[in-house]
Amino acid sequence: MNNSETKYDVYTYGRSSIDLYSNNIGSPFEEIKEFGAFVGGSPLNIAVGARRLGLKSALLSAVGNDMVGKFLLNFLKKEDVETKFIPTKDGARTSAVILGIEPPDNFPLVYYRDNCADSKFNIDDVIKANIANTRLIEFSATALNIEPSRSAAFFAAEQARDNNVPILIDLDFRADQWHDPRAFGVTTRAFLNYATLAIGTEEEILATMLKDPSQISIKNQQISAPEITGNVEDAIQQILKTGVEILVVKRGDKGSSYYLQDGIRVDVPGFPVEVVNILGAGDAFAAGFIFGFLNGWDWFKCCRMANACGAILVTKHGCANFNPTYDEVMELIEKNGGF
Repeated sequence: MNNSETKYDVYTYGRSSIDLYSNNIGSPFEEIKEFGAFVGGSPLNIAVGARRLGLKSALLSAVGNDMVGKFLLNFLKKEDVETKFIPTKDGARTSAVILGIEPPDNFPLVYYRDNCADSKFNIDDVIKANIANTRLIEFSATALNIEPSRSAAFFAAEQARDNNVPILIDLDFRADQWHDPRAFGVTTRAFLNYATLAIGTEEEILATMLKDPSQISIKNQQISAPEITGNVEDAIQQILKTGVEILVVKRGDKGSSYYLQDGIRVDVPGFPVEVVNILGAGDAFAAGFIFGFLNGWDWFKCCRMANACGAILVTKHGCANFNPTYDEVMELIEKNGGF
């Protein structure tokens, strides 16, 4: 490593976008009258969340030569997230997402990612980022769905392993970004062989181990959203067999659970809050977990921190723009009995 370079706490790898959130909370999607413009994309959200907690973060993504890309970069620079590893890809467009908000349990979203810039992130871009220069690298599994970002992610993972940099994979299953949900499973299982840490919901865990097409059903015919069925506990054990040290399962208002190689499962309680919007809560969760991990905390404390970050975010309108600060998270934890 070049000692003259800045040492980062965390790199996050993958998608970045402008997020247009409904300002008409509770309105059905087709009746939305107004949107608020925010930023999003899981790795971007995590980079911002980690920075607000006090970590030095950098985003490994890409933008198009367009005003939306300038919108993202402007926000990140104001947040003091490192942007020098975000190339501009001529001929591609910065990604966009449109989101509805119908609490407590309906949050429809539509992705616009055809020819999106962050999918053009390549091996040369990884080399420029110098993976040895970070304490941890986090990957979004959506970045594995298409070339060249897929091979670049595997290359970055090789670089991380060669330099003893811990790898966290967020299983981040977005069905409409894959030509077949089983392709998500095959590709993500291959990547897990590099990972040190893994985070996901029960659905994402089932999707990761998906092999049998009979496990796929359509729960919403209008938008062809697949529902993945199966035995979650079996899927968890299969993921642990890939060699990850810990698998953290996000359980919404129930908090989270973590599973270790030796068969230990520990449930970590969440925080009682009133839900406005759950989108982005998992990314705030990941930022909190990364903060704890890099500070040498035990697994329970890491997950408790993560639960608090996610709980704060579900009370807000959007994702990255509303990530909590360290003081805000500590205040919530202390009000609810501490760690």
